[in-house]
Amino acid sequence: MEPAQRLKRLPTQFFAQLISRAEQLKQAGYDVINLGQGNPDQPAPDFVIKKLQQAAENPTYHRYISFKGLPALKQTVAHYYHVHYGVDLDAEKEIAILIGSKIGLQEISLALLNPGDHALVPDPGYPDYWSGIQLAGAKMKKWPLHPQTGYPDPDLLTADIRLAFLNYPNNPTGKLASRELFDAVITKAMDTGTILAHDLAYGDIVFDGRRSESLLARPGGKAVGIEFTTISKSFNMAGFRLGFAAGHAEIIQYLETLQDHLHCSQYGAIQEAAITALTDSEEFVGALRSLYQRRRDAFLEALPPSYRPPATQGSIFQWMALPQTFPSSLDFAKDLAESLQVIVAPGIGFGEGGEGYIRISLTESENRLKEAAKRLAVFMDKAR
Repeated sequence: MEPAQRLKRLPTQFFAQLISRAEQLKQAGYDVINLGQGNPDQPAPDFVIKKLQQAAENPTYHRYISFKGLPALKQTVAHYYHVHYGVDLDAEKEIAILIGSKIGLQEISLALLNPGDHALVPDPGYPDYWSGIQLAGAKMKKWPLHPQTGYPDPDLLTADIRLAFLNYPNNPTGKLASRELFDAVITKAMDTGTILAHDLAYGDIVFDGRRSESLLARPGGKAVGIEFTTISKSFNMAGFRLGFAAGHAEIIQYLETLQDHLHCSQYGAIQEAAITALTDSEEFVGALRSLYQRRRDAFLEALPPSYRPPATQGSIFQWMALPQTFPSSLDFAKDLAESLQVIVAPGIGFGEGGEGYIRISLTESENRLKEAAKRLAVFMDKAR
């Protein structure tokens, strides 16, 4: 039986094959260190779990609730934005509740793009941007990130670009954006009529005393853009599947209209748990941020200086250039998995601009990351 053409257009998932191989190696008795996925390994806060358990007993949430989500959650998201980024949002009109930001990052293309429209995506960048564009029947253009700055060229925003994606802290490079970058991109978007979609999934996971920037906090940001956040990474709640879109009121309305047809909102008890997380987890998030920084440092210190990349500025990933003797990041990842049972994400999986790199997830303990670094150095020494 043939699938619809839209399924055939979906991009190849490099990571699924590697993760499947990791499971096979584990079952065969190998000591596998899986650094290929951005899947938080720590539990959600205890007080959030208690709130979830309490809310689950509320019979109101055993029925359908408003497809637009709980008004109290929208108000909490608005307060969170005000406290963390100095952004004032109309909770009713400028915030949408999502079943995970991953869904929203695809729905934005379905809501805005017609077949033949052009969308600009960071290269390297998060592959799920590609999926939504392909499902919409639109055309994808690459927005290369400069190897040193990690920034795209704002001048590549032209009048034929309907939608452009940004992501800072960046997955996979770990770079943070400057205010100057956002200001330049916003100015170009205003000139060209382009809509900006900023993925802020890792906004709370930043290192060395840095702070992340919100697109919506910059002059004109709300006039041209929308921003996606999530509870997945900041609160170890990836399995809860809850995220938010915020910004341009008309685009928020488009997303909610689409979701009225596709979803029935996330379970109300999960939304109540998210209210608790966004309200009471400042200390928890600070500790989590410190944990990832210690892991980053442990991994880097365990690498020989000649292999050591610049330290990631944010996200839960470390981006690492390969020696020129490895022209294929996919072959590198496969060979590393087979020979020393360390799983990493090949850079080519994030676009052509990712070739020559690997992405290491910091979702293992410090000791396991040190062991992975040692195995990685041995592998690279032998292959020289």
